[in-house]
Order: sequence, then C-alpha cells, then structure tokens
Amino acid sequence: MATVTEAVGNVTESDLIARAVEIVDQARRAGASDAEVILREGDEFEAQVRMGELETLKNSGSRGIGLRVFLEGAGGTHVASTSSSDLSAKGIRYLISGALQLARISSPDPMQGLPEAASFGRIEGDLGLYYEDVYSMPVPERIEHARRAEAAALAVDPRIRNSDGGSFDAATGHRVLANSRGFASSYRSSYCGLSTSPIATGTSGEMQRDYWYSSARSISKLATPESIGLEAARRTLRRLDGRKVPTQQVPIVFPPEIARSILGSMAEAVNGDSIYRGASFLTGKLGEQVAASTITIIDDGTLPGLFGTTPFDGDGLPTRRTVLIENGILKSYLLNTYTARKLGLASTGSAVRGLSGNPGIGSHNLYLPAGNQTPEQILAGVTSGFYVTELLGRGINMVTGDYSRGAAGLWIENGELTYAVQEITIAGNLKDIFKNITDIGNDLEFRSSTASPTLRIDGMMIAGA
Repeated sequence: MATVTEAVGNVTESDLIARAVEIVDQARRAGASDAEVILREGDEFEAQVRMGELETLKNSGSRGIGLRVFLEGAGGTHVASTSSSDLSAKGIRYLISGALQLARISSPDPMQGLPEAASFGRIEGDLGLYYEDVYSMPVPERIEHARRAEAAALAVDPRIRNSDGGSFDAATGHRVLANSRGFASSYRSSYCGLSTSPIATGTSGEMQRDYWYSSARSISKLATPESIGLEAARRTLRRLDGRKVPTQQVPIVFPPEIARSILGSMAEAVNGDSIYRGASFLTGKLGEQVAASTITIIDDGTLPGLFGTTPFDGDGLPTRRTVLIENGILKSYLLNTYTARKLGLASTGSAVRGLSGNPGIGSHNLYLPAGNQTPEQILAGVTSGFYVTELLGRGINMVTGDYSRGAAGLWIENGELTYAVQEITIAGNLKDIFKNITDIGNDLEFRSSTASPTLRIDGMMIAGA
C-alpha cells in the first residue's frame, strides 16, 4: 500500500507508519497472536473573547499510542488494550507487556479478532480532509475574527447587552493504523471554526441566549465573522418574551440544526451493538417498514471534504456508502467487524476507535436527502403548530422508542412564526415519529457529520401549561 511522505512536524507520515508496523512486530514477537496499533498526533488552537477582551488563548499538541493484542485460546480469543503518550523504547516495552498481561486474564470470546486480511483497504485519492491553511492566519487575526463575530452580534439591537463570547478554533490531526495482517495506512485532517453566543434581555428582564457558528476543513470556507454575528443575534432575539402554551397535539417543524438530532436517534437505534444485545426497538426489523415511504436515510463515509469522511474505518476497512432506510424500509444496521460476526452479517465499515479499548460503532456522514419544499412552504402548510429552536435533556428510551424532551421554540400561526414558546415538553415514540414525517425541506446542508433538511412531523404531543 502506498504511503505518504509529507512531513508532519519533524516526522514524515511514512516514518510514523513504519513505527506503527515495528510496534506491531514487537507485540507479535512478545507472544501476541495478532496485534493492532493506533498512532495519533495532533494540535489545536483556541482563542476566546468576551465583551471584546481576550479570555482564553490555547495552543497545544499531543501524541499518543494505542495497542490491542489478541491471544488465541481453547475457548476463543483473549483480547486486551493499553494506551500511552510515551513513545520511547522503554514506554513501548511497558505498553506491550501490560497489554499481554491483561489479555491472559481476560475472558475468551470466539467472535473477537481482526478482520480477514482480504477485507482491509482504504479509499484512495484526495478526500479533501486536510488543508494547511487552517493555521495560515496570524494569531492576532484569529483573535480579531472572534472579536468581530461577537461585536457584530452586540451591535444588532440594544436588547443584546451581554455575551458568552466569540471564539476561533483550529486543529489538525494525523492518525495511523497498522496491524499484523498486513494493513498499514494513515490520513490527516484539519478543522477550523468560528462562533459567537450573545445574550439578550426581554421586557420582563428575563435573559435569553443563542449562538451561531461556521466550521470547515479549510479557513477559506468559513463564513464571515459579521454574518455569524448577525445570525446569532437574530436567533437570540427571537427567543425573548417566551410564553407557555396549553398541552395539545399539533404539527411540529424541526429546522435542520434540530432535525439532525432526530437522525442521530435513528443511528443509535440501528447501532449493531444495541441490535445484538436486543436493546433497540429495531432489533429483528431488517426488511420491514419502519418509516414513511418518503424516508431514505444514508450513511456515507466517502463524501469529499465532510466531517465524517475517512479513507478507512477503525477496523482498517474502507469506508463506504450504506443505505440504512430506503423508502421507509430498514435495509441495514451500522456494523463493525465484531458486531457483524455476532449477527452473522457483513461489516458496514462503521468501526470507530479511540486509543484504548475495542472498536465501537459510529456513523460517518449520516443524512436524510433533501426534499422539494422550501422551509417557507412547509411553514405555510401549518395552521397551528410548533417550530423547535432548542431541545433540552435526553429522554429517549432506545428499547421502547419512547421520546420525550424539553423544548423551546416559536409558535406557528397560519403559516407564520409568531411568538416565542418556552417551558414545554415534546413527546412521542420513534416508531411513530419516522412514520409521521409529512414534509421534507430542500435545505440540506452539512454543518456537521449528521445533516437533515427541515422536517414536519405530525402526531407528537406538546406538554405545556
């Protein structure tokens, strides 16, 4: 497999890959049947201002290693993992001996083990994950961007008298994965973000806060500080002087930044770990209708430049496009190698890894494709309803699908957003919520690794006054 020789600090990517392979070989020589190494290094910058004054300035870097070893036994495979920030020869020896000691006392599991050698691989070509320009802006200018975003919000309206601040963040990272079955590869990533959170005071003296942000792989793709400040101010002001509304059942409209949390709940429900444990309401539902026929949900780790894109997953398998729900029919779960074996299925390339522990399961770029209606057209179809701007708490039972969360937002009257609403709870069941999505907006935008257009959902209850 080709390796990249671009310099990372004083060390090249090929040097790091070679180092990871060397540690894998050391673990094998020490007695491991198989071994897997993750090397991770990165740096991050943060500047935070409040009321124009610099409050936080952070610039840090880190490097760490994770080792997972396997020992074949009569009852299955013993597995254990260790991690460290000490990459010295002595530190590596201690890391390996510690992992082997733990593996010897762990319980055997016949489903444990690395994937078959033929399944390893990566997406080749430039996926747009790394841009050097995230640090091209001088530090004083980064701080000034945070100031400008906050100042733009404060200047909008005299009711905005305070702020939780403005911030500018940047980071780069580098990840190497190597194992004893011939896989060794790496990728680099970058990130930058700009945000602000103003505080406004209403007629009764009650204060409300909201925020807005922009994030990207490249600094050239960030929104301007002024546009972020203006949007943060608009969102904050519309929350002032909120009212309570009676308990009732009305259509609820979820804008994209809120609707994506509904998709996140579905990702949890199709997580293979929950499925094989019988801890999801979608256990055993493959091939069944679980959503409205208009609903398709996709997880795609191959989309260039997006935050959930990677060339390979935490098991070393190439990432891919997986249709989870198609026209309302449950087509696939999210699976890593281990859960796929438990369920007698194939991995979907959904393994995620930290430095320690076994791989978990996560989505890549999870989204519901855009519909044909504008958000304004969706609102126009609502005579009386609720537009959600914030969800509070986490009242979701994945076993039953019961869904109940505190919420704030705006009341819809005759297709128009009218007054702010607060201190209510919205409730339903995920089994019904996805079957009762009646309108889908055309405003899909990937602002994070999970994205949804505006959604109208009928049949949910509002518990209010």
